[in-house]
Amino acid sequence: MQTKLKEKINIVTLGCSKNLVDSEVLLTQLKGNNKEAYHQSNDINPDIVIINTCGFIDNAKQQSIDTILTYAKEKEEGNIKKLFVTGCLSERYKNDLESDIPEVDGFFGTRELPELLKTFEAKYRDDLIGERIVTTESHYAYMKISEGCDRPCSFCAIPLMRGKHVSKSMEQLVLETKNLVKNGVKEIMLIAQDSTYYGLDLYGKRVLPELLRKISDVEGLEWIRIHYAFPTGFPMEIIEVMKERKNICNYLDIPLQHGSSRMLKLMRRGTTREKTDTLIKNIREINPEISIRTTLIAGHPGETDEDFEEMYDFVEKNKFDRLGIFTYSHEEGTHAHSMDDDVPETVKRRRSNKIMALQQKVSIGNNKKHIGKTMKILIDRRDAKNYYGRTEFDSPEVDNEVIIPAMDSHLRIGDFVDIKITGAKEYDLIGEI
Repeated sequence: MQTKLKEKINIVTLGCSKNLVDSEVLLTQLKGNNKEAYHQSNDINPDIVIINTCGFIDNAKQQSIDTILTYAKEKEEGNIKKLFVTGCLSERYKNDLESDIPEVDGFFGTRELPELLKTFEAKYRDDLIGERIVTTESHYAYMKISEGCDRPCSFCAIPLMRGKHVSKSMEQLVLETKNLVKNGVKEIMLIAQDSTYYGLDLYGKRVLPELLRKISDVEGLEWIRIHYAFPTGFPMEIIEVMKERKNICNYLDIPLQHGSSRMLKLMRRGTTREKTDTLIKNIREINPEISIRTTLIAGHPGETDEDFEEMYDFVEKNKFDRLGIFTYSHEEGTHAHSMDDDVPETVKRRRSNKIMALQQKVSIGNNKKHIGKTMKILIDRRDAKNYYGRTEFDSPEVDNEVIIPAMDSHLRIGDFVDIKITGAKEYDLIGEI
């Protein structure tokens, strides 16, 4: 009797690290149900494709739609048998997508994993909670500490796609950390829509500092990194814990979005320029070693030249260690969508470019200060010429790298190595063993 071959399932992930974690959970559940599942594999001819989409801003939405259409054509041509779509775009525009792209066999929202699994005759396995197959380099992983968001930010569609803030329990997160470390993970990035809000729904108070201490106690975990810390109501104890624990990186990702009090009010951020300046100053006074990453938005409705100049001054004054800036995207369903999108695209881009030109000068100045130091570097990858690693002040994919010539060097990916910094570029350091 001939054994029926398993159908090969390939998961394609678009968007942010939070989406990547969702794909890893989906992959773990499929494999736990004895399915032949892969993540973004180019080495197989899949029978089924699942696209985990992003619906955050215009460019991300367009990329998601283009990807769906590409695989819809693959299905039409008989190259794949079935096509499923999940994630933020699917959550937000399910009805429109079902009518516009009938080639897709099913659309599933961000909270419909059990329903998606049923289409594969698989069930959601509670015993796999806390277990996850990591698809990044095996030495680091993202860990989502909560889902959704309760913030009313004018520009953000996340609550529409991800719902209200829901924290995972500390016990579950400690278990997940132990499982990740057991499987070789040395660095964990804590992620959420709003990480500093963590615990309010479960414990009646913000307990990120307590969670950090519990995770920090897990033996074998070398680096813990905090992302997406909301500035309003920021619990300063986080910075104290960071100083107290050696394996919590001196790194904070805190999206500030603007430097003008008028714009912060329009954005419904619940803070002012003065309060933000004081917060940054206090953080650096408690922990002078800290590296602060932030993100900003250029061209939100109502942003004048004066508002932009205030944001420019804000960046110049605070000299953020790492910085990214987005141009405003007019998202339906958000509070800002009721306002006139009155800043032309060319002006948005010009303002964004001006901020990044300033940040380039700040970054090269910061990097030159490291020349001559010996620093602990985590090796991420290599090519024919160089190894590429990171300091504790840098997160993968978004921040600086340390470039180490591979000639006569024998380093292992995932190892920590002491590297002497010999040179600096705008966004990278050069080093040698």
